[in-house]
Amino acid sequence: MRIGVLGPLQVAGAEIGGARVRALFVRLALDPGRVVTADRLIDDLWPGEPPAHPTAALQSLVSRARREAPGLISSHPAGYLLDVPPAEVDSWAFERLVRAGDPRGALALWRGPALADAAGLQFAAAPAARLEELRLTALATAIAADLAAEQGGVSGDEGGGPGLVAELEGLVAAHRLREPFHALLMRALVARGRRGEALEVFERIRADLAAELGVDPGPELREAHLAAVREPAPAPRGNLPARLTSFVGRSGDVARLRELLGGQDARLVTLVGPGGVGKTRLALEAASALDVPDGVWLVELASAAGVRAAVESVLRTTDVVRALRGTSPLIVLDNCEHVVEEAAVVARWLLSEVSGLRVLATSREPLDVPGETLHPVRPLPEAVELLRERAAAARPGLGLGEADAARICRELDGIPLAIELAAARLRTMPVSVLVRQLGDRLAFRGGRTSEPRHRTLRDVIDWSWNLLSARERELLRGLTVFSGGATYEAVAEICGGDPDDLASLVDKSLISVSGDRYVMLATIRQYAAADLPALRQAHAGYYTRLAETAEPHLRTGEQLAWLEVLDAEQDNLDAALRHSDDPLRLVLPRFWPWIMRGRRREMSEQAAAVLRRTGEVPPPGRELAHGLCRVLTGGEPSPAVLDSDHPAALNFWAMSGAQRPPGDVVELTEHTVERLRDSPDPWTRSAALLVGGIVRFEYGAVAGAEDLLGPALDGFRRTGDRWGQWATLYWLSLVAENRGDFAAALALAEEPGRLAAELSGLDAPLGPMTFLLRLGQLRARAGDHEGAAATLEEAWSSALRADDAVTQARVLHARAELARRTGDRAGAARLLDRALSLGSGEGPVQFRAFMHVELARVAEPGPPLRAALELMETCGDRTARATVLEGVAEHLRPRAAAELLGAARALRGVGDSADPLLAALDGRCRSALGPDAFHDALTRGAALPSPERHALGLLA
Repeated sequence: MRIGVLGPLQVAGAEIGGARVRALFVRLALDPGRVVTADRLIDDLWPGEPPAHPTAALQSLVSRARREAPGLISSHPAGYLLDVPPAEVDSWAFERLVRAGDPRGALALWRGPALADAAGLQFAAAPAARLEELRLTALATAIAADLAAEQGGVSGDEGGGPGLVAELEGLVAAHRLREPFHALLMRALVARGRRGEALEVFERIRADLAAELGVDPGPELREAHLAAVREPAPAPRGNLPARLTSFVGRSGDVARLRELLGGQDARLVTLVGPGGVGKTRLALEAASALDVPDGVWLVELASAAGVRAAVESVLRTTDVVRALRGTSPLIVLDNCEHVVEEAAVVARWLLSEVSGLRVLATSREPLDVPGETLHPVRPLPEAVELLRERAAAARPGLGLGEADAARICRELDGIPLAIELAAARLRTMPVSVLVRQLGDRLAFRGGRTSEPRHRTLRDVIDWSWNLLSARERELLRGLTVFSGGATYEAVAEICGGDPDDLASLVDKSLISVSGDRYVMLATIRQYAAADLPALRQAHAGYYTRLAETAEPHLRTGEQLAWLEVLDAEQDNLDAALRHSDDPLRLVLPRFWPWIMRGRRREMSEQAAAVLRRTGEVPPPGRELAHGLCRVLTGGEPSPAVLDSDHPAALNFWAMSGAQRPPGDVVELTEHTVERLRDSPDPWTRSAALLVGGIVRFEYGAVAGAEDLLGPALDGFRRTGDRWGQWATLYWLSLVAENRGDFAAALALAEEPGRLAAELSGLDAPLGPMTFLLRLGQLRARAGDHEGAAATLEEAWSSALRADDAVTQARVLHARAELARRTGDRAGAARLLDRALSLGSGEGPVQFRAFMHVELARVAEPGPPLRAALELMETCGDRTARATVLEGVAEHLRPRAAAELLGAARALRGVGDSADPLLAALDGRCRSALGPDAFHDALTRGAALPSPERHALGLLA
C-alpha cells in the first residue's frame, strides 16, 4: 500500500511531518483519484476557524505536502486529488477485501484507530466510525471461520487452544452489548465442553440487553443458546490438508466457486487449466471455505491406479453409495486428466446415486459429464504479489524491484508453479541472474518434497504431452510458428490441422481461445518449439498476402476494420518479416499502416533489418520497397520512389531522419502534386494534395497551403478515409493558427475528435496526446482558460502513460503558457524549468526554441532569446521561425520589434495577424514610430536575408 490511514498515517517512501499536513493526506485519501474542491478542503481542515487567507494557506499546505511526498498530489482547477488508484489506499483495500469475503486479509491491514491523524476533525468522524464498524464485522466473520475450521478438525483445546476463547472474552469485555461476539464466545466454550460457562455468558448478555436497551437477545444469540443446551453434535468429517503457505489472490474465483457449490444446480464443477496454474490449490481453498456438515473429502488421482479404488480408500468403504446415501458431502477429485475417462464414469455414477453429493474436480480437460460446470483457471492476476511473498520467504530482505518482478511474472506467463520455482531460485542467486535465466525456465526445479510431475516446468508439461496423440503433438508443434495467437483460418491454411485436434488441444489446456483467436502460453511454446522451415515459410507467405490484401482497404471507409486486423496480427507480421525469403515484398504493404499508427522508429528499425538481409542492390520488381527502406535509413530517394504513387512514397520526405534542403523538398513535392492532380484514383489525388499542403506550410508558400488542403479534405471525405480527414483537419487548424485566428483553429482542431476516438491507438505526431495538447493550447490562446486547464490535465495523464520525457516536456510547456496567461508568472517559470530539464537536447529544435521564448516572458529574457534564435538559424520551418521572431520582438524597442514583425509576416505569408497579442504589439510599434516609419520597418524586416542573425545582433 502506498497510503495507509488504518492507524497512524503511512506514505510509502516518505516521512510526513506536521499535524495539518498529515490531516490533508488523510482527507484526500478518503477520495483517492477524485478531485476534492478547495472549499471543501478548507472547511474540513480548518473547521470553524479558517485562516485569514484560506486559499493561500491551502496552497502552502499542499506545497509542503508535495515536498515531503512528491508526485502524490495533483492539482485541478477546482481543487486537488490524491493521484493514486484506490487499491493503493489501505482503507479502500480493506473494504474491498471485506466485500470479497477475506476478513483475515482485511484485518491484516489494520494498524490502529482509523484516520488517527484526523481524530477530532469533523470530516473524519463518520468515515472512522464506519471503518470501525466494518472492522468489528470482519473480526466476527474471521473468528467464526476460525471456529468452524477448528470444529472441522480436532475438538477440545487441541484445536484453537485457549487463545480463541481469550480473544473472544476480551472482545466481549470491550463491546459489552455486541451480540455477535457473545454468540461466538458461547460457541467456542461449547466446543471445549464448557457448557455451563456458555450459559452464564448468555444470561449475562440477556440481563444487560434488558437493563440497558430494553430488548431481548436476537436470533444469533438465541441460536447459540439452543446449541449450548442441545446434545453435542458429532464432529464434521473431512480430510483436507492444512495450509503450508498463504493463498494469494483469486478472491473472485473463490467467490464464484462458493456460489456454484453452495447452490442447487451445479453439482459437478470442474476446474480446468494448464499444468501449474494452481487448480489444486484453488480447489482446496474454495472447498475449505464451504460449510459442508457431512465433510469435504480430497481424492488425489495423480498416482492412483483407479478412480473408484481411490474414492473407496479415502472413504474407507467398499460400498461408497451406501456409505454416502442420505448425506450431503463434497468430494474433490484432484488431477483427473490422466484417468479422465474413468473419472467421468465414477463422477456420473456417484452423482446419480447420491442426491446430496457435490463433486469438485480439477483437470487439464473437462470430464464431459452431463450437468458439468466448467471454471477455467487463468494465469494468476496477482502474480507479482505471489512472487514477492515467496521470494521474501526464500530470502528475507531481498530487494525485488517492480520492473524485475513484473518482467519475471510476464515471462513466466503468470503461472503460479513457475513463479514458486523462480522464487525458490532467488535463495541462491541474484535477481539479475534469474532474469537472464528466464529463457531456460523449463529447467527450474522445485523442492525436495515436490511431486515428480511438479519438480520442473518441463515435468509439468511432460505430463500433458504424454497424454497427446501423435497428430495432436504435430499440430501443437506447428502452432508454435505463430506469435500473439492466430485465427482458425490461419491455423487451417498454415498447419492444416484437423478441427477436432485443435479442439482437443483447447480441451487439454495446451492452447486457449481468446475472442476469435487461438493463443498459447510462452512456456508451452518454448516446450513444443521445433525447427519447422516449411511451416515458417508458409506462415510468412500467409501474412504477406494478408498485409497486401489489407493495405488498399486502409484508404477507404473500411480502414477501421482492417486496422483492427493488422493490430491483432502485429506479432505474426513481425515474425513473418523476420523469416520471409522475400522480406521486401512484405515490408512494402506495411509502410502505410506504420505511418498511420505513427510508428516511425519501428518502421526505420525494420527497414534497416530488411536492408541488411537484401543488400545494396534491389532484386528485380522490388525497387520501390528497397528505395523506401533506403530513404528510411537516411539515403536519397531513388527514381522508383520519386515516380511512385504508393502512399509511403508520397511521404518519402517525412520518412527520412536526414535533414533535406527545404527547396528540394518543396520542388519534389510540387512536382508530385502536379503529376498526380489528375490521377484516376481519388484517394491518391487527395493524398498528394495533403502532402503538398503540408510541405507548403512547412517550407514553401505558406499562404498557398490552404488551396491544397481544402480539396484534400473533400476528397478524403468522399473516400471515407478517417485518417486522411483527421490529418488534413490538423493541418488546416495549423493554417488558421498561423493567421492568428485561434477561434477558427480551435474549431478545426475540435472537429476531428470523433475521428480520433475511432482511430484509437494512433501515436505521435498526430496521436491522442498531441490532439489533447493542441486543444489545450488553442483553448488557452482563445481565452478559455478553464477548458484549457482540464484538457492539459488529460494530456499530462496521457504523457505520463507514454513514459516519454519529450512528450511530458511538451505538456509542461503548454501548462506554463497557460499559467502565464492567467497571471501566474512564478508558476510558469517553475513549469518551464521542469520542461527544459526533461527536453534538454531532445525533441525537435522548434519545440526547444519555443520553450526558451516562453521562458523569456517570465524570467530574464536575454539568454533564453539568444538560445531560441541560435536553434532557429538552420531550421527550415518557416512558421516556427516566425513564432520565435515574434517572441523576440516583444522585448525590443519599437523600430527593432517592427523589423522582426515584418520578417515574421513574410515567413508566415500573412499580413496583419488576428492574434490579439501580436495586434497589440503592432499597435504599440505603429503608435511609437508613426504609420510611415512603421511600414518602412516592416518592409526592411521582410527583406532581411537572415532575420535570426539580425535579431541576435539586436540583443547584443
